[in-house]
Amino acid sequence: MKQHSNVLQNVGMLRKEWYGSDMRKTPKQLERYFKGAANHWRISILLIVDENNGITVEGIADALEGNFKTISQHTRSLVHAGLLNKKYLGRQVTHSLSPYGKSFLRFFKTF
Repeated sequence: MKQHSNVLQNVGMLRKEWYGSDMRKTPKQLERYFKGAANHWRISILLIVDENNGITVEGIADALEGNFKTISQHTRSLVHAGLLNKKYLGRQVTHSLSPYGKSFLRFFKTF
């Protein structure tokens, strides 16, 4: 656990809350992020949004060659988990990584 704690701390995911003797996220808070990204589509979406800041759901679906409704549902779950931000521009909705999404992606890339 100590090695994983160091990795999480290095990517900025362990902070804010006191848990034990370290300042870090509580297990319940970490669960929200892990469950939010616990799907191959969602991991792919995070990677695409990282490369294309401000991309729309249609752009994500095209890039991943996925169904629009499927990708839309997964982006909604990522927004709910706090890993993606969405911004409304008229009829378009663009997506970007949240600060925790960026930290989470750095954590993924350590594997």
